[in-house]
Amino acid sequence: MADTVSPVTILSDVRAWDLLAGQQVGRLVVIAGSEPEIFPVNYAVDGESIVIRTAEGTKLDGLLQHGRVTFEADTWDVDHGYSVILHGEAAPITDPAELARAEALRLKPWVPTVKTVFVRIEPDRISARKFTFGPDPIEKYRY
Repeated sequence: MADTVSPVTILSDVRAWDLLAGQQVGRLVVIAGSEPEIFPVNYAVDGESIVIRTAEGTKLDGLLQHGRVTFEADTWDVDHGYSVILHGEAAPITDPAELARAEALRLKPWVPTVKTVFVRIEPDRISARKFTFGPDPIEKYRY
């Protein structure tokens, strides 16, 4: 008999934003030179955008050159895993009012380094999935 319940559930955009708001660490993918590079970042949700804080370097250079980024954040509990992925445009925040709004998010660097550049990621696609943990289904076919 085939299992009728999928271990993977597609979640709504609203649930995706709720999951993102409940986390502080994600991964940012940028094109650096000709290669994708992935960076762990702490972040804050601001409306339906993500704000990170960074410094000069590969991450900033990549997003300035290409603009397009992918961002992912995951979480889990005993029974389930959750993954949210968004694709969009990233750009440094330069408008004074927007900078004040970003600073009010109280986004602190992980390590004691100077990170003066706030970047907003405006997604055009977001997806979220819930994974239900369970036994390896192949095990039931082994003797």
